[in-house]
This record gives sequence, C-alpha cells and structure tokens, in this order.
Amino acid sequence: MAYPGYGGFGNMNPHMQMMGPGMVAPNLQAGYFGQPQYAEGDPLWSYFRAVAGQDGEIDSEELQRCLTQAGIHGTYTPFSLETCRIMISMLDMDHTGKMGFNEFKELLSALNAWKQNFCTFDRDRSGTVEPHELNQAILAMGYRLNPATLNSIVKRYSKNARIYFDDYVACCVKLRALTDVFRRRDTMQQGFVNFMYDDFLQSTMAI
Repeated sequence: MAYPGYGGFGNMNPHMQMMGPGMVAPNLQAGYFGQPQYAEGDPLWSYFRAVAGQDGEIDSEELQRCLTQAGIHGTYTPFSLETCRIMISMLDMDHTGKMGFNEFKELLSALNAWKQNFCTFDRDRSGTVEPHELNQAILAMGYRLNPATLNSIVKRYSKNARIYFDDYVACCVKLRALTDVFRRRDTMQQGFVNFMYDDFLQSTMAI
C-alpha cells in the first residue's frame, strides 16, 4: 500500500519562508536549552522564546498565543485551543504534551503548506470551503479515501455545510497523525494492521 506524502506537507524544510508578518528563514547560532539558538531579532525565534518556559518548550496554551502573535492564521480566525492540542500531539514523540523549537519549526512549515492549499479552494476569501472542496483538498494531499470515509470526515469538521480554516487544519493534523500511527504498524504496507483494544485506544486517544 502506498501511503500519502501529505502532498509534500509531511517533509518539511525548516529553512523555508513562513507565512506571517516579517517571518523569514532563521540564522543558526549557538544552543539554548538544548535547542538551536537563533540570531538576535529573528522573528521566528523571538515568537517561540517569548512564550517558551525555562525548559525551552511550549504547551498548547502557549502555542495558541505564539501562533496568534506570529500571524500564521492571516485573516482567518486564530486557532482554537483544541486544535493547538492536536498540533502538539502530532509531533510529540516523547509524549510530554509540549513542543520544542524544532517541532515548532516543522509545525509552521506544515501550517504554511496547509494554508496555501486551503487558499486555493477559498477563492472568495470567506474563511471557509465547501464540503466537496474539502474532498478535493484531501485528494490533493495524496490521500486516497473512499466516499464513505470522506463523507464521515466532512460531517466531523463542517459547520452549517462549511469548513472553517481552524477545522480544516484540525482535519489535516488528524489525517497525518493517524496515518503515521497506522503506517508504523503496517510494516509490510499491506493496508491493514492488528491492534489490541487498549493499544488502539492509546494510539488514537493521544491524537
């Protein structure tokens, strides 16, 4: 079974230019709390360090504040706390519930790509897309899902037959995270895996 490459959204370039006012590729310097130190005045590093604790990581509430300050959502509604939680879960390999700077860079790269994809369908800049456009966006990311699955996704993430940017991002994060969980188990790429009940709950409830 060939898994989607997230339409290029899963292989992030940490040096790519980010969306948001004044955000540019950073200049690496010496370390800080085990994380790369960035040039004085670099907007990306400044946004992160301004909200990170002494351990150099940020939780969901801090991530929400950081993304709002960075302006990654543009003219769309800022991300909800729940969406920020699942963003962290997507990249939280050590299950601390927090995100370091490297993960933060990867997340911003993903958000940049997802936003570009969303904007191609939100032609009237209403901040929403229609259900059939969400289907097209999912297909554009490389996922090959049957109509019943797509319909379930639309029902889960639509409000009044429209999908808002925040919910669209939450959908993208869930698709990527769940696909990663499945792919790690499907070592033969056969398209099916075996889960014990508790194992299944632990794998999916963490996302």
